[in-house]
Amino acid sequence: MGRILEVLKNKKVLISDGAWGTFLQAEGLQVGECPESWNETNRATVLKIAKSYIDAGSDMIETNSFGGSRLKLKSFGLEEKTFELNKLAAEISREAAGNKIVLGSIGPTGKLLMMGETSEEELYEVYKEQSSALEAGGADAIVLETFTDLEELKIALKAVKENTNCEAVCTMTFDELLTGGFRTMMGISPADMLSGLAELNPDVVGANCGNGFENMIHIVKEFKIAGCELPILIHANAGMPELDENSRTFFPETPDDMGNKLNELIDAGACIVGGCCGTTPGHIKKLVEVVNS
Repeated sequence: MGRILEVLKNKKVLISDGAWGTFLQAEGLQVGECPESWNETNRATVLKIAKSYIDAGSDMIETNSFGGSRLKLKSFGLEEKTFELNKLAAEISREAAGNKIVLGSIGPTGKLLMMGETSEEELYEVYKEQSSALEAGGADAIVLETFTDLEELKIALKAVKENTNCEAVCTMTFDELLTGGFRTMMGISPADMLSGLAELNPDVVGANCGNGFENMIHIVKEFKIAGCELPILIHANAGMPELDENSRTFFPETPDDMGNKLNELIDAGACIVGGCCGTTPGHIKKLVEVVNS
């Protein structure tokens, strides 16, 4: 049994970390700059971000590796550093986490299978390389997150299962339909995700990004209605993005806003909860307080 499932035997709800991308931008990451390069060039800053979530009470933290696939890094001329940058990402989060859980973050490649921009064979090798590097750096689990294409997610999950000993967490990003219910931009529902991944045996499923807590409650309910018996992880945005008077994007939900909805999210069936875009250590600290109370 992997670490997440083992810990969940003794603790009903685990709190994950919050945003990385918006946090890195606040620390000076420039538009067009490779976030994963900071694992090498700004290690202390990446470590500070990871530690801030652990200090806020997180039971687990991710790695600065969301866009760390060879296909993504190629656009920065860093493809030959793929293994090194991912291994560094996991080592940094492992240092911050101590004996807590490290989730190796892997996002989609941005290449479309249906358009012939990549092949199943290439995707498999890409995800094999990245997940293996994260495991080598100390990741306990791999979180495949923000996927919208079920076929790409299946290939990624297969690569993780066949080439690492890490638990596999799978999350997709769902949008609310005008007619009700939720689908990814590729038309995948939570029920479709469950049935599509079933034979590959993911350890944890769920949703991240694209929604605040309110919509995530409904998404969790869709998973449960579809018969989900796996642990459900939710990484919600701090509300839906808005523009301020200077046309800058911000996320409106405060730590209290998220904390006030946490029990409803847990009652719906979520057992691992953290944040995505716009969430801060302050949000995570509030979630920890609610769980502990």
